[in-house]
Amino acid sequence: MRLAHRRHLIAGAISAVLAVAVGGIATSAHAATGCRVTYTVSSQWPGGFGANVAVTNLGDPISSWRLTWSFAAGQQITQLWNGSASQTGTQVAVANAAWNGSLATGSSASFGFNGTWNDATNPAPTDFVLNGAPCTGSTIPSGSPSAPNPPTPSATPTPTPSTTPSVTPSVPNPPTPSTTPGDLEPTIVPDPSWTCNMPTGIVPPTRGRLVLRVAAQLGAIREVGATQYGHRRLLDVTGGSFVGERLSGTVLTGGLDLELTLTNGAVEVEQINVLRAADGTLIYLRSCGVAPSGDAAVRIVPDFEAPSSSPYAWLNTGTFVGARVLDTATNTVELTVYDVSGVSPTEPRIQLTDPAGLPHQSWNCATGGGTRGASVFTASVTLGSSLAVGASKRGTRTIIPITGGTISGRVAGSILAGGADYQLSGSTTTLDARYTLSTSDGELILVRNCGAFGRLVPTFEARAAGPYAFLNANTWLSSDPGFAPGGVSITFYERR
Repeated sequence: MRLAHRRHLIAGAISAVLAVAVGGIATSAHAATGCRVTYTVSSQWPGGFGANVAVTNLGDPISSWRLTWSFAAGQQITQLWNGSASQTGTQVAVANAAWNGSLATGSSASFGFNGTWNDATNPAPTDFVLNGAPCTGSTIPSGSPSAPNPPTPSATPTPTPSTTPSVTPSVPNPPTPSTTPGDLEPTIVPDPSWTCNMPTGIVPPTRGRLVLRVAAQLGAIREVGATQYGHRRLLDVTGGSFVGERLSGTVLTGGLDLELTLTNGAVEVEQINVLRAADGTLIYLRSCGVAPSGDAAVRIVPDFEAPSSSPYAWLNTGTFVGARVLDTATNTVELTVYDVSGVSPTEPRIQLTDPAGLPHQSWNCATGGGTRGASVFTASVTLGSSLAVGASKRGTRTIIPITGGTISGRVAGSILAGGADYQLSGSTTTLDARYTLSTSDGELILVRNCGAFGRLVPTFEARAAGPYAFLNANTWLSSDPGFAPGGVSITFYERR
């Protein structure tokens, strides 16, 4: 999403901002009894800021809430968690998430957001209204944010603009970890089938240090429909940009965002992005994410593979958590990544549970033995130029973009541009090809063909009520890739 243009702040304007930050950012509205609001700016930089809001119900118990207010200086919300927001001009409305709508008398709910500001000051709102009643309770003391510093010019050269459309995120100063009321943001405990390598809970990102913002531009957003796992949507990454405290650059084509909405409304996401830093270094980023039903922001656990000999090798050893927000109006996905090293899961917690009776999608490659039976179809895959990340923490990563192709046999049609073979070489070479089939009768089928040479086991996701639902059974084998004009040829077989 596009953030507003930053203003150059003269010394007097900076002094005014400091005065607000130290003297009056954490405020509560004053009017009639019924509710109390604490609004705290947790971090601030030229053109942007982060804030935490806590609302306490002082009246009768409520089962859902809607908090409204108006901004006085042109502020705009760009990302919000633990609720859903809408804004028209200066007027803002935030509704509860699925899990935090019930408020007993005296209990509180909290949410946070990032936003932009265009004036010389960033005043706090003073006209909060909860479910139609003005909030007039007394102020709860809360910490003031650290004073904002103008961003230090980076010695890293500005990345060359990509030829694909991109969205450039703003350059923030990293905020200090929040203490109150941000700690009320919940830890999310994933279902054991999709733990994102944090089975005890994914901590709130904003308790860490902001290190990176990624704005990925999307091509097509494709609806596969209800598969064996849930409702599958495919988002094709075609470009973009990223910026952070120690690196910046562009997002390359060949990435995928695989979004699965379960029948209970929870969301599981796998996202792969290929980043090129300003100095030309390639970085492979694979993120796992989860979200409770109703949450627009997906809690992600990013995993980086940067060359071990590069200035970005620190990404290979950090502990990162972030948020993924899809903006269909601008056709972008924004990732905010925080270093949460040393941050432990705390209360409150949200336990996610997959629906009973349905198979679970897998993070790892499928495995299986057997011999080849009848041929199912043959794919002729066209490929782009390979991209070498180089030696990293798991081996040597090479990315071969998939640019198209055709399929023939019991399944006929074309291969859509997008995705790649994300090969990993070490003691053996493991292929991990992800792409989408478009059948001649209009169905979409997600393919993952994975494993070592001679032991490739493909898995498919097709519409469960469609003509290719038979592919959803894990009973297939694949040939090794063989040469074909412009790429490779692969045949898929029944497994005996």
